[in-house]
Amino acid sequence: MSETSWSDRLLGGFRKTSDRLSENLTGLAGGGKLDDATLDDIEDALIISDLGPAAAGRIRAKLAEKQFGAAINHEQLKEAVAEEIAEILRPVAKPLEVTAFPRPQVILVIGVNGSGKTTTIAKLAHLFTEDDYGVLLAAGDTFRAAAIGQLATWAERAGVDIVRGPEGGDPASIVFDAVKQATDTGIDALVVDTAGRLQNKRELMDELDKIRRVLGRLNTEAPHDVVLVLDATNGQNALSQIDVFKEVAGVTGLIMTKLDGTARGGVLVAAAEQYGLPIHAIGVGEKMEDLRPFDPDLVARVIAGVA
Repeated sequence: MSETSWSDRLLGGFRKTSDRLSENLTGLAGGGKLDDATLDDIEDALIISDLGPAAAGRIRAKLAEKQFGAAINHEQLKEAVAEEIAEILRPVAKPLEVTAFPRPQVILVIGVNGSGKTTTIAKLAHLFTEDDYGVLLAAGDTFRAAAIGQLATWAERAGVDIVRGPEGGDPASIVFDAVKQATDTGIDALVVDTAGRLQNKRELMDELDKIRRVLGRLNTEAPHDVVLVLDATNGQNALSQIDVFKEVAGVTGLIMTKLDGTARGGVLVAAAEQYGLPIHAIGVGEKMEDLRPFDPDLVARVIAGVA
């Protein structure tokens, strides 16, 4: 996909978020000065737009430091907000790169059921195959009914193989078989689906610990990445999922999905400010090509409504 067409899709996908922020900023600094009262209103508008109190406070402080002269109009305000959002996002923008040696690079993908985890795994596989990497999927979510079949369907669409076992089987055993197959066949990236249940954190933690132990016997560096998939429609509730999964799984990076279906895309900024975890990619649709590496400057301008 060309950068122009991806920019257009991103703009369309983020339309609800950018419209929401623009609406909340409308009338603020409309040719007036950025006095304390106006800055307070801007901060409130950013919080309402799901950027979170920490990011909103930081942007307010940065705007207060700028020299805008006698007045600032609405478009100048959006440009200034876009730049400050980009300053928050740039440090966490990090594509998920296949660099492990020896191969394969093992990527555990985690997230609650309904977050778009399974489709994201297939889209990741598509991204890797675009770069000519060999990819294998492992159906490690044996707990949820139909999860294995769903992943198999997406694997076929992505044109990659999958290692799977019976429903209710041992995920660690499946991962073991997958690593062996990936090693024997020269696969570059092994992407592992995992259970998304949080009702019993101890059970999930024990399952992930067992997977890690099995991986460690085959490759002491594995897993190389633990990627948490977040559903943007959850807004600020997505942040509590980061807290939980950091505790049970040692999250190393994030992917945000369903940004096309929500006005809460500002939560990306809140996550970046609060956790500083790498954001690898974002999704703005159901098509295979609708997951792309995270571009902080483009995303900042789209959120602020100036792209």
